[in-house]
Amino acid sequence: MSERATLRRNLRYGVYALLGAGFVGAVYLASQPKPEPVDTAAVTRGRLTVVVEDDGRTRVSDRYTISAPIAGSLARIALEPGDAVAADDVVAHLNAMEVGLLDTRTRAQAQASIAAAVASQARVRAEVARAETAAQFAQREQARLDALVDSGGVARANVDRARYEAQSAAEALQSARFAARVADHEVGLARASLTRSGDGEVLPVLSPVEGVVLRVLTESAGVVQAGQPLLEVGDPRRLEVVVDVLTTEAVAVEVGDPVELVRWGGVGSLHGRVRVKEPSAFTTRSALGVEEQRVSVVIELQDPPEARAGLADGYRVEARIEVDAADDVLRVPASALFRDGEGWAVYAVRAGLARKVAVELGLENADFAEVRSGLSEGDVVIVHPGDAIHDGVLVTARL
Repeated sequence: MSERATLRRNLRYGVYALLGAGFVGAVYLASQPKPEPVDTAAVTRGRLTVVVEDDGRTRVSDRYTISAPIAGSLARIALEPGDAVAADDVVAHLNAMEVGLLDTRTRAQAQASIAAAVASQARVRAEVARAETAAQFAQREQARLDALVDSGGVARANVDRARYEAQSAAEALQSARFAARVADHEVGLARASLTRSGDGEVLPVLSPVEGVVLRVLTESAGVVQAGQPLLEVGDPRRLEVVVDVLTTEAVAVEVGDPVELVRWGGVGSLHGRVRVKEPSAFTTRSALGVEEQRVSVVIELQDPPEARAGLADGYRVEARIEVDAADDVLRVPASALFRDGEGWAVYAVRAGLARKVAVELGLENADFAEVRSGLSEGDVVIVHPGDAIHDGVLVTARL
């Protein structure tokens, strides 16, 4: 009996010991810090682009407003927006008002207008000659580089730039010829104002260029004054995009920068190049009523008209202007960065602990930043670190 009692007593003590050890272990584990769940991302290598994004609007690049050359009675304009017109087509008819002999002052004004129109005509013709020379040179340069690229004698980027410059030169030549036709038309109008006869004369108003009626500005019949706009004519296939960019961002924009146009209503994206950055800014107000300084950036489209079918004058697009880019750079997600004094830092995950690492940055965009020092490819960093994350804290990746 004594042996059984001793065995029972020993078993009881053993159970108590196990329970005590379990309790002590539970207390110890409960007292240990729990790892903080975090979202992580890897540091990678790749291309990094810096873009300026803003809304833009399309417009016909070469458009002409046809105005009444003299005061008179306008017959109702039968043309409607979308109607095609050829150069020298009659777009309106004017019955000239009765006029007396031109006095000395009026005649001098008319002769001065003719002289100004002739001078403008000569200037535009000189621009056409320069544009022709530039277009021929750009085409020869493109052909020369195309012949060298297969042999590896020139970089592909130089060939692409030569093609862009040849295309831009061809577009500039076409615009210069459009301006020349308009200048010739202006000379004819100026001379008509001096040589018109009198009441009852029917003066046909001609279109100086081939295109499509964009807008009819004076549709109804009635008396019009000299210079009153009647309708606009242009080629809707020749579109460009105007983007009003904040001056703080426009500083980085340069002529020739590539542009991607998104959310234009069609499939995929369109491509273009910055053709002009206007030299003067203007003041506008945001939707919140805040005054902003902006500058207009003109973008020429590089896709053929069939690739942007449906896009027309005055349509809204979203432009992404690439102002800087670098290939094969070390990239860290922008959401992992935080300010640390005067510089930047991240929390890197090392041996299960969060370690604060100071980093030196280069190019930056909304998604990534270039890391020049502090991290290596393959390092794991914490994105969106919260207040619970600090140097040395135990972390675990959130699944």
